Amino acid sequence: MTSAVLDESVGLRERKRRATSRSIQFTVLELAAERGLDQVTVDEISRVANISPRTFFNYFPSKEAAMVGENPLAVQSELIESFVDDDSDRDIFDGLLELMQHMAMLGTGDRELHQLRRQVLRDYPELLVLKISGMRGFEAVLAEAIERRLIAHGAAFESADAGGPLEARARLTALVAMAAMRHAYTLWADAEDEESLAEKLVESFALLRHVL
Repeated sequence: MTSAVLDESVGLRERKRRATSRSIQFTVLELAAERGLDQVTVDEISRVANISPRTFFNYFPSKEAAMVGENPLAVQSELIESFVDDDSDRDIFDGLLELMQHMAMLGTGDRELHQLRRQVLRDYPELLVLKISGMRGFEAVLAEAIERRLIAHGAAFESADAGGPLEARARLTALVAMAAMRHAYTLWADAEDEESLAEKLVESFALLRHVL
């Protein structure tokens, strides 16, 4: 699944949403780098980004959240349900790879933005709490989807205690997939080539299979 194919399936409305989100994030990062986040207001961010404060809050609940940015993988219910309802005989990691590729397509994978954020956030270690919280939320969504898929495939009947071992199995699978995702994200963020995050995910999941 190439970046060109992925981009073709993104509609105009979604591209506009991405552009606005990107503008907000770049603005707050650049202003914070210039004189510190404490000296920057939402009104100023909105003015520089050429949007209204109301529009700002449609995207981010606070200037701190805008600093941390959006998850590079967009969580959408349709993608989750498609993953859960997949009744093919494919390995679950094949399904997770496809799910994360589509999430990456709809997310805000922007190498230039990531590099600026990484540079600026070095001065704001306290904001890492927000980022960690976001990742834990993503982990919970992924683990729940995996558990539902396992149940749909009859895995619940493999154990007398479906709420225990099955839940733990789903969470472990989610954590392993997220490790591959983080590996792909690091490769993508530090790379000098033109490969997309979705393409880096293929490399990382292939490597994961050799490790397991």
